[in-house]
Amino acid sequence: MTQGLLNRKAPVTIVTGFLGAGKTTLLRHIMESATGRRLAVIVNEFGSQGVDGETLKGCGFESCAETDIVELANGCLCCTVADEFVPAIEALMDRPDPPEHILIETSGLALPKPLLKAFGWPSLRTRLTVDGVIAVIDGPAVAAGRFADDPVAVAVQRAEIETLDHDNPLAEVYEDQLFAADLVILNKTDLLDADEIAGLSRQIAEKLPRAVKVVTAREGKVDLAGLLDLKAAAESDLAARPSHHDGADDHEHDDFESFIVAMPEIATPEPLIERLKSVVEQHDILRIKGFLAVAGRPLRLELQGVGARFRHHFDRPWSAGEARSGHLVVIGRNGLDRAGIEAGILG
Repeated sequence: MTQGLLNRKAPVTIVTGFLGAGKTTLLRHIMESATGRRLAVIVNEFGSQGVDGETLKGCGFESCAETDIVELANGCLCCTVADEFVPAIEALMDRPDPPEHILIETSGLALPKPLLKAFGWPSLRTRLTVDGVIAVIDGPAVAAGRFADDPVAVAVQRAEIETLDHDNPLAEVYEDQLFAADLVILNKTDLLDADEIAGLSRQIAEKLPRAVKVVTAREGKVDLAGLLDLKAAAESDLAARPSHHDGADDHEHDDFESFIVAMPEIATPEPLIERLKSVVEQHDILRIKGFLAVAGRPLRLELQGVGARFRHHFDRPWSAGEARSGHLVVIGRNGLDRAGIEAGILG
């Protein structure tokens, strides 16, 4: 191996975005398309039981073996840089055959900038470079104003009322993710009309602090050449990536909580989904996701819900000896009525 190859830094792509935006779907697309490139993936879940990592591990990608998918579920990456993230990425790079490219999926609540700063640590800066930060936006959720304090909706109001105060943590997280981006993907455009797509693209571009490409996508399908090899070296460009938390030592996610509902085997998905929609309407739930066992079916059912929109599909066979037990992770604002939500889900 030449000295040039030995000294070359391995590229890292950070995929950020709000809950349910399609980050895991985008990662699957990259892993399916990046044949011939040895990948590793770090998935940061919000909650104690991983779903996104499980989804990726069951796919059998040639470019990324199951042992190359690392789940970090003990907190938001931007809050656990020293304790969780740095040791995990050091362990990947210390392997005899280290990855050629690392993909990082942050939780929907993560601020990208503390993660970018970590690549300035002595143990990382000589070995890794942030090739690019990709922000994935849930187009229909933004267009529908699922969160009243969504930054895109607030941007329209700001044009009319310059003194509008903007201090909601949800909005700050969303903006920080946009501010750090080298590429913005407006996802799920198959659920929007042409005027909505144009309006959202324009509003996002106006919010960005610098020239960043905004592309539209369905199911996270974007040309691989436009996702990797951006060569942004984002860790050396922090000044161009403002944050609401610049100068702050840390940040809190006390507005959010999650818990797990153990699920028995179900007869069919449809009645459960109707109950979930009803529960979402009654409680301030942001997302429900998990895996289920369906009676008489040899395949495991994966279920994902953002607001009242639910999708499900069978993702893989149950393994020999594996317990046919399911679970749903419920994510919402702090103060969820856990007993009431669990009762509504279980019926």
